[in-house]
Order: sequence, then C-alpha cells, then structure tokens
Amino acid sequence: MKKMRLAIVAALALAFAAPASAQSKPEYIKFPQAKGALYRPDSGPQPRVGIVVMHRTADYLNHPSCTEMSKRGFLMLCMNTRYENNEVMVNFERLPLDVKEGVEYLRKQPGIAKVLLFGHSGGGPLMSLYQAVAENGPGYCKGPNKLSECGDDLANLPKADGIIFADPNPGNSVNTLRRINPAVQHENSPPDPKAVAELDMFDPKNGFNPSGESKYSEEFQARYFKGQSDRMNRLIAAAQEKLQRIRAKDYPYADDDIVIIPWSGNPGSGAGGSESGLYVTQTSMPYFNSTSKPQKLLKNDGTISVEVVDSVLVPNTRAGEIMRGFRTGTKIFTLRSFLSAQAIRSTNSKDGIDWCSSNNSTVCAIQSITVPVLFMAMGGHYYVGDGERYLEAAKSQDKEFLVIEGATHGFTPCRPCEKTPGQYTNSMKNMFDYTAKWANARF
Repeated sequence: MKKMRLAIVAALALAFAAPASAQSKPEYIKFPQAKGALYRPDSGPQPRVGIVVMHRTADYLNHPSCTEMSKRGFLMLCMNTRYENNEVMVNFERLPLDVKEGVEYLRKQPGIAKVLLFGHSGGGPLMSLYQAVAENGPGYCKGPNKLSECGDDLANLPKADGIIFADPNPGNSVNTLRRINPAVQHENSPPDPKAVAELDMFDPKNGFNPSGESKYSEEFQARYFKGQSDRMNRLIAAAQEKLQRIRAKDYPYADDDIVIIPWSGNPGSGAGGSESGLYVTQTSMPYFNSTSKPQKLLKNDGTISVEVVDSVLVPNTRAGEIMRGFRTGTKIFTLRSFLSAQAIRSTNSKDGIDWCSSNNSTVCAIQSITVPVLFMAMGGHYYVGDGERYLEAAKSQDKEFLVIEGATHGFTPCRPCEKTPGQYTNSMKNMFDYTAKWANARF
C-alpha cells in the first residue's frame, strides 16, 4: 500500500510539470496543510462548477468521483487532509481549515461560479461540519454539551453552494458506538476473556448464525444497544478523567495518552467486510437496512421507482472472527482524538443518540445547513436507513434522497448481493449520471 501511494504521488507530480492537465492527467497541488489533485475535463466547455472531495483520513487523490465527475464536465479538486492515513492523531475540529483551502482555491479558478462539497463515507461528517460552521460561525461547534470544541480560527469560512452526500456515515463517532462490542466489560488489551454472555452477539444462544442470517430477539437487541452505550459512556468518562488530570498536572504524561478499544470493529466493505454491528449479521433489521417510507430507488436500468427500499446486503458470517482480531477488531486513538472524532453520548446506540454531543455527526450538522443537499445511500450497504433520516433531519429546503440499487459503499456493484450475474452492473455509472444531472439542474 505504501508503494502504491508513492506511485500515485509520483505520477501526480509528473502531471504537475506538464504544460496542460486533464481529468486523465491530474495536476498535483500542495496546500499549506492539505494536498490535492485537480482534475479537469478532457474536452468540452470550461467548467462552471468546482467540487471539493475530501475524507477525514483516507487517501482521496484518486477517488472515483475525481474522474467520473470531471468527465461529466466538472472541475474536481480531490484532497487529502493533514491527517492522511493517521487516524490516531485526528483533531477533527481542525479539519474545516483543510476544506477551506480547497474551497478558496476553486473560487479563484477561471470560470468557476459555484463550489460544491462531495462527502463520501467519513467525508460526510467532515463536509457537513464545514458547511454548518461556514453558515453559523464557530458557535455551532462550541458549548458545554460538546465532547470536544472548535476554536475561533474557524470564523469566516467561505460557504459552499451545495453538498453531495454519497453514502455518508452518520458520524465516525456513531460508527464507533454501533460497532463496539458491549460484552467487553474491562478495557484490557487483549480484552478480558470473561465477557458477559447475555451481551455476546456471536453466541448462537443469542441468535447468531455462523453460516447465514442471524436472528436476534427484540429483547436481546434492546440489551445490546444499551450495552453499547454503557461501554461508550465508560470510555468517555475515563478519557475525560485522564484529561482533567493532565490539565491539573497530575498525570504521568503532560499532553495526551493512548486509548485502545478491543473488540470494536473496523469499517467494512459493501458486502459486510469487517463491520461488526448487529445489522450486518442480521441484515433484515429495518431501522438500519431499510427505509420506513417509500423513497426513490435508482434501479440498474436507470429508471426510478418509489418504494420502501431494503438493502440487498448479505450477512457477514465472519464478523466474530474479524472483531476478535487485533488488526481487524481493535481501535487505537489518543484521548483527544477519541473525544474529538470517535466518541458520542447516548442512552442506546439505536435511537437514543445525543447527535450534537459530537462535532463528528452528520445528523447534527445537516440540521444547521441551508444549501441544496443530495443524499445518496448505496443499496448494497448498511446506510439505507440513515439516508432516510438525513432527509428528514436536514434543514435545507432543497433536499433529495435516493438509494442506488445494488451499489457497495465504494459505488461498485455488490457481486455477493446479486441473485443473477450482472444484476447491479450499472451502479457506479447510474450514481454519477444522477449526481451530474442534479448539480447541473441547480448550479
């Protein structure tokens, strides 16, 4: 992976030296904090709309939207933040300054009249935080209810004109809450093997099926969701207590400390991947994997139907094995990065979340945003229910939500989800065609 990233950067650097650039030859740009790759259309009229694409930590210099949207006539600035591939050290409240660099750069490009934000996955909470602060000032991300606060240096952020949300997560804080295993009662590494049996999602007695779809009772689900909140709240209290001691100069370290969370799961692929929530072993869990009302479904043939939409996600029967691994099931942060980007208060992890206790919360931010927003959920992933909640919570008057049939979190066809070969083969094309149509109609 390291060699691959170096190869991409080297290719981009060569493109920077070329006299002309195009979507097939991106121009590498180094910003004071971030870095980016500028993708121009190979042909056609000069773009009127520029789009900033960025994730909290992932390498997005070669994100699919860079080429897909540039060849549809948009100027694409695909960026990496100062915390590229460095989850441990993230100060989430600093990242709007990195987005600002991209927005200001595009505003200065000849012919650009509008600038949009593209929030995919963890880019969703980042782009929504940026716009919420741009529209409302730093007061949005401050207050006694916040686990981590922003600074006054976020004043006067230039506003974007709209946001495209492509399968955004509801907050990395929410993901950590939903993935954490409540059966762990003592935060040891490795975890205490004497886990609480009545909270073990991988015990067949509780409904786990190692070879197919699990079936958890309503009673077990209620215990599990509350247990997840209980464990997260214990982690928050411990982190806050240590930071208080650091501020009082009564701690072995003067600045920070490590937080290790075993059995907490990692981000998954479109077919379940290394995700560890109940909703990937029991995929027939409507709150997470279905809409509650009829919504738009962009079908593989390009038509749109309006119906109650169920994710076609297949159960991940390897979730237990993955969660119990160190590399695949253990999260490592510092006290500050945990509270800033990964922690959120709740009474239960399903519908008892205090959305605005964290600044890493898409659901909180969209309630303070007024620009046009497009929400797209991938129909072969587990954010279908979240997408509907975004539509309901968003303050914007111009808002739209649809599900892309059979798409993975990375927009490609979910092959394990198919009942017939090639059933979802057009997922990526359909998504970007619709995105371009939506943006051209407004900007």
